[in-house]
Amino acid sequence: MEGGGGKPSLQVVYQAVQALYHDPDPSGKERASCWLGELQRSVHAWEISDQLLQIRQDVESCYFAAQTMKMKIQTSFYELPTDSHASLRDSLLSHIQNLKDLSPVIVTQLALAIADLALQMASWKGCVQTLVEKYSNDVTSLPFLLEILTVLPEEVHSRSLRIGANRRTEIIEDLAYYSSTVISLLMTCVEKAGNDEKMLIKIFRCLGSWFNLGVLDSTFMANSKLLSLLFEVLQQDKTSSNLHEAASDCVCSALYAIENVETNLPLALQLFQGVLTLESAYHMAVAREDLDKVLNYCRVFTELCETFLDKIVCTPGQGLGDLRTLELLLICAGHPQYEVVEISFNFWYRLGEHLYKTDDAVIHSIFKAYIQRLLHALARHCQLDSDHEGVPEETDDFGEFRMRVSDLVKDLIFLVGSVECFAQLYATLKDGNPPWEVTEAVLFIMASIAKSVDQENNPTLVEVLEGVVRLPETVHTAVRYTSIELVGEMSEVVDRNPQFLDPVLGYLMKGLCDRRLASAAAKAIHNICSVCRDHMAQHFNGLLEIARSLDSFTLSPEAAVGLLKGTALVLARLPLEKIAECLSELCAVQVMALKKLLSQEPSNGLSSDPTVPLDRLAVIFRHTNPIVENGQIHPCQKVIQEMVNVYRAHQHSCFLYLGSILVDEYGMEEGCRQGLLDMLQALCIPTFQLLEQPNGLQNHPDTVDDLFRLAARFIQRSPVTLLRSQVMIPILQWAIAATTLDHRDANCSVMKFLRDLIHTGVANDHEEDFEVRKELINQVMNQLGQQLVNQLLHTCCFCLPPYTLPDVAEVLWEIMQIDRPTFCRWLENSLKGLPKETTGGAIQVTHKQLTDFHKQVTSAEECKQVCWALRDFTRLFR
Repeated sequence: MEGGGGKPSLQVVYQAVQALYHDPDPSGKERASCWLGELQRSVHAWEISDQLLQIRQDVESCYFAAQTMKMKIQTSFYELPTDSHASLRDSLLSHIQNLKDLSPVIVTQLALAIADLALQMASWKGCVQTLVEKYSNDVTSLPFLLEILTVLPEEVHSRSLRIGANRRTEIIEDLAYYSSTVISLLMTCVEKAGNDEKMLIKIFRCLGSWFNLGVLDSTFMANSKLLSLLFEVLQQDKTSSNLHEAASDCVCSALYAIENVETNLPLALQLFQGVLTLESAYHMAVAREDLDKVLNYCRVFTELCETFLDKIVCTPGQGLGDLRTLELLLICAGHPQYEVVEISFNFWYRLGEHLYKTDDAVIHSIFKAYIQRLLHALARHCQLDSDHEGVPEETDDFGEFRMRVSDLVKDLIFLVGSVECFAQLYATLKDGNPPWEVTEAVLFIMASIAKSVDQENNPTLVEVLEGVVRLPETVHTAVRYTSIELVGEMSEVVDRNPQFLDPVLGYLMKGLCDRRLASAAAKAIHNICSVCRDHMAQHFNGLLEIARSLDSFTLSPEAAVGLLKGTALVLARLPLEKIAECLSELCAVQVMALKKLLSQEPSNGLSSDPTVPLDRLAVIFRHTNPIVENGQIHPCQKVIQEMVNVYRAHQHSCFLYLGSILVDEYGMEEGCRQGLLDMLQALCIPTFQLLEQPNGLQNHPDTVDDLFRLAARFIQRSPVTLLRSQVMIPILQWAIAATTLDHRDANCSVMKFLRDLIHTGVANDHEEDFEVRKELINQVMNQLGQQLVNQLLHTCCFCLPPYTLPDVAEVLWEIMQIDRPTFCRWLENSLKGLPKETTGGAIQVTHKQLTDFHKQVTSAEECKQVCWALRDFTRLFR
């Protein structure tokens, strides 16, 4: 299977495909997979796939060839000369016809290849018409014809095809023009299908795909038999699962397509009335315990409510604002499985948002009863099983569901009134003697709303706190766990009633010593420290004791960091002379741990990962912010010096993260600046070596993120120190290289550094160092400005997803503020380097679009205008 750069023989390809699917040895499979991957990337893949599809030796080789064809057309279409496009199309069409009965997955891959070809091949006009004329009269070709017509609209917005906005507009207009041809074809298929379920599924999938593209005429569709057929299928009890799912998907797509209800009224009415007829079918599915169908109905009901949300809020109970839609969702909320109600969460969030904005008491009162019923259902769904042991799991599906319930309750509680709700919930515990799982669920919901309950003269809050702190240790562990969470959420009550501080801390300390409750207790202590900082000062020694023996408690990393954060917040309130010594003590434990970790050889399974002590140190520095008068020595200076010494001995990239926090907190202190710069320069040496390795940027996005966060902090806190240093130009060169990195956090840090760096040249012009800064930035930009603009333009057209554009726009905007005429010249040079045509022969960008873009950017008066211009312009290359 070893092959050089030449074209491998078909025999060798067959062997590799067989090994990929049938070799019992995993390393053989792995080798075959790598070799075939290389083959797919080579230019020989076109010819080889075509031959494999012609010979049709077996399913595996045909699937590999079909998938390769699709991949090549998606990613390497430019490799083909224009005059070969038509013969490729004809050959693909003959393959799909010859292979239509071999395997549905092969048909799908070939259909995608044909669709992607049609979208990129500008010379293939009216492809829908050609395909329908060619295949609609042959009943055996209908399945693959429908497959092509299903994936075609889906691929229009595919991320992997960069067909550009001009071509995409042209295609959508073309598809809209031929949509009636497709609908007539689907009608014919329905007549021919009779009871052929597979055919009906294909018809509904195709229809849904055209609805999703938003090109169907809604008045025509309102009267279409296809619509009544959809509801017929959903009303019938005997419909199979697969057909039911396809029909439900299609109705959801139709509802999504009429987002603007007013302009699509006839279709909106038909869908509205159609969905309301499905209630009895839902009950039937519940009776038969058919969860798949129940979930489908709930999706349809939710999509109905999402579509008519404005009507529901503006004209509740009238016309399309009919509140039977909400009744349907509440019926679903009554289903015993929590997965059913979870489908509707997004709608309830949006309803809450809309009602919060329309601050109208009359309208709020209409919805109050619905929200109350929802909250009751949610409280019931949050109950653990009565035979559950230990604490509630937070990371499994049910734990995540409970977290989403907690968020939803916080968002909707204003409609019901948090004071009233809190009191009602507590009354159910006080007056009844419910089973433990009911108590736990009620406490869980109370914890969600405790923070929003008004503190003024609220006896219930004090009573709840007293009751919880007195809970015996014999109650179910889950009840203790959730009651600890509730106490943490009630820290403001403790702050207002300091007489509770001792009993509350006593209660939480008991929790801290129980490994099952330790993390929850630590989180609650952190909350109390944050809110009751002044009352907690007298307990500082106790906190210090806990911090010293942190690892003797069974804490999650977050909980441990939370405890230290709480301790640091209280520490900052001590007298200045005490802070320095206590801070040293607090850090000493972590610095010791660091030295130990970094000096030992990573052997005998022990982790040599220093992130734990570094995270802990970071949180201590970040939250010890004492008030220092002029001339007083900053209590943290001594500790920084120790840190720099540890780093000199052990260079590790996560020091970058700690470094950025040190610079952030202490970079303004004159006495700390040189030490911090020494630290930065020392950090850069191993960091640059790491990034210089092959694919260094892609393989180490966390390092990139930390490096530029550190550099940005320096620019914010002490710009001249960095601008005058030797490390300035290399850092900027790495930043330019890293702009292409498609990694959310890393890219964000790089762009923020660039923006802040350039902004220093114009910011705070009243300060005494302004002239120096301006001069230094001009030197830097003269050296690297054109290169930066080239890279930014290339990056946002070809490398980065659209959400990064606002960040790029800010950098361009700042460059323009330094020197607009020079920027105009740089941008013009960059634009000249962009490709004007796609390889499929479509116009990528016109001369007018280039000049318009240049003008929009260079004449922009606000940054957001640059962003809008970039958005429109980069669509031409996507």
